[in-house]
Amino acid sequence: MRLLLLLFFFFFFFFLFSGFSSGAKRCHPSDRTALLKFKYSFANPDQILQTWIPAFDCCDWYGVECNETTNRVDSLVSTVQLNGTIPDVIADLKYLRTLRLRKNPFLVGEIPPAIGKLANLVSLELNWNSLTGSVPAFLANLKKLWFLDLSFNKLSGTIPASLSTFPEIIGIDLSRNQLTGSIPESFGNLKGNIYLVLSHNKLSGEIPASLGNANFVRIMISRNNFTGSALMFFKASKTSDTIDISRNNFAFNFSEASFMADTLEDLDISHNKIWGGIPSRITDCVLLQSLNVSYNRLCGKIPSGWKLKYLSQPFDNTSYLHNRCLCGSPLQPCER
Repeated sequence: MRLLLLLFFFFFFFFLFSGFSSGAKRCHPSDRTALLKFKYSFANPDQILQTWIPAFDCCDWYGVECNETTNRVDSLVSTVQLNGTIPDVIADLKYLRTLRLRKNPFLVGEIPPAIGKLANLVSLELNWNSLTGSVPAFLANLKKLWFLDLSFNKLSGTIPASLSTFPEIIGIDLSRNQLTGSIPESFGNLKGNIYLVLSHNKLSGEIPASLGNANFVRIMISRNNFTGSALMFFKASKTSDTIDISRNNFAFNFSEASFMADTLEDLDISHNKIWGGIPSRITDCVLLQSLNVSYNRLCGKIPSGWKLKYLSQPFDNTSYLHNRCLCGSPLQPCER
């Protein structure tokens, strides 16, 4: 038994230290230096990123990933209560493809220009922090970006028109901030299938008609102060799965809306001033699972004959309450 234990500990420490030895060769010195400067730029370095020890391979540090071919740091993820501002040394990690600093309530200040120098970034997630200032126009320099998430911060000012120039973007989330102004007309130039989330801001004005040229797989602009029409989002040729324009001041004829019969899953137009009737063609939306048209000025008979794939029963009365004169099941019968 003693011999077995000795052999176990021998091989355990052999592989442990051989791992450290070979691992030390993986981490690029400039990446290790940049990461350590990043760590010690914050007010609480001894309480955070405790695995970031120079003696160990930086590719094995918590929240750090290296490319298996180049051994350069290509992903940095931190949710460890960073206390301070995003340091300029972040630009020295020039091979980063993913930068995710989220759920750090003491991460403050503005988004630094150094972020705009990370030319290889594919995903930039700086959400659930306390960042202030504007959404920087220089983010448009990130030509490889697929996903931008700046939600749940304290950002203010307007949305830069330059964000429409990302050639490969598939998702933009600026929700839960204090943004003002309107949606840039240039957002109609966004290519491909786009997720656009701008809910819970202070945005206002009319939606540019140009946005009808884009295909928003998910458009969520609730809890702002938009006015006018949102009919540009309601076209049968689009592939939207979610449309949420609730809690604004939209006013348009819902009778003119068309729907994405094969893709629409969630529709919320509640708490607006939308009038007209509910088009019968909405019943062709076989994937629809959530519907809310309440608190508007809709009239007429609620369509029947739903072809819902995932719901055994049509929507209940809460989907239709507080309109001007909707009638029919599940509300009161229509007068003859």
